Amino acid sequence: MKFRKALLCTLGPSSLNPKVIAQLEAAGATTFRINMSHTKARDLERIIRYVQKHTRVPVSIDTEGAQIRTGEMDGGVTVRAGTQVRLVSRPVNGDATTLPLTPGNVVEMLAPGARLSIDFDSVVLRVEGLIDGAAVATVLVGGEVGSRKAVTALPAPRLPTLSDKDLVAIQIARRNRIRQYALSFCDDKESVLRLRKLVGPRSTIVAKIESRDGVRNLGEIAQAADGVLIDRGDLSREVRLEAIPLLQKAIIRKANALGTPVYVATNLLESMVARRAPTRAEVNDVINTLLDGADGLVLAAETAIGKYPVEAARMIATLLREYEGSLEGYHIDDLLGDHPLSKAPQAPDLRRAP
Repeated sequence: MKFRKALLCTLGPSSLNPKVIAQLEAAGATTFRINMSHTKARDLERIIRYVQKHTRVPVSIDTEGAQIRTGEMDGGVTVRAGTQVRLVSRPVNGDATTLPLTPGNVVEMLAPGARLSIDFDSVVLRVEGLIDGAAVATVLVGGEVGSRKAVTALPAPRLPTLSDKDLVAIQIARRNRIRQYALSFCDDKESVLRLRKLVGPRSTIVAKIESRDGVRNLGEIAQAADGVLIDRGDLSREVRLEAIPLLQKAIIRKANALGTPVYVATNLLESMVARRAPTRAEVNDVINTLLDGADGLVLAAETAIGKYPVEAARMIATLLREYEGSLEGYHIDDLLGDHPLSKAPQAPDLRRAP
């Protein structure tokens, strides 16, 4: 099924098999996204070749970018408010007293007094100081710490737009004829131009707007890139949550005015990670995002780790059909058509024949 709008589906444990890949393609996926934040560089070539073997849908490499994350945790780790933990750069398995952070040099960049929010305030820490290459931090808000969870630091250390892992991933991607890239935490046009030199002029770069600087420099970024993507999740780590809907509308308007394709990601059908059907609010959000002028939608957890990856993609396809139908006008009677249950098979007649 072809739509005017793009549908990007993130691949992961729930979808990296031939059957689901084929069903996502049939549902209308236009790009399969590989998220380097959750993919080891040593696994990337195998994954790319596996996907290319089973579909003609192009693959996009989404860079890890300038972000802090927790390292590997030893199962479910819980830290308690009032206790102290050590933050380290060493690749160790974290526990209730030691939390590894990536990238490798970030710990030494944390200033005393800095506050760290892990996984959207699930845990909040205050850095007390550096001792023997580790940062000692007090737990202000206790909770569970998982592996590879996003960490926000205020004040934020200045990190390179592309991590060492990204540089390796780009080499692997080019070797395997990948031409689509998403640039995470893009703050300025110079970051786009740097990636352009690495991936070549025939590649497509979508700059992800997920920071305050990215919003402020949107005009120059949109003109340097081939598209922009609003990552509502990571953007909400730096901007108050209630401002995100208005920022989304403003970014889409700006991109539309410049003629730059704009995509929207994060929590489109979040409930379908665990449930077969979306919420009314999610359906409303997706349709309104399209009405705002978005050129494409991105499914992340829904197709990467969710229980219903195909159903999520099919739901987006259904909403795309509704949206595109509305462009030609519609009647209220059309919207009040038969309820799905009215078309359900009739129950068998269990009465005993005479």
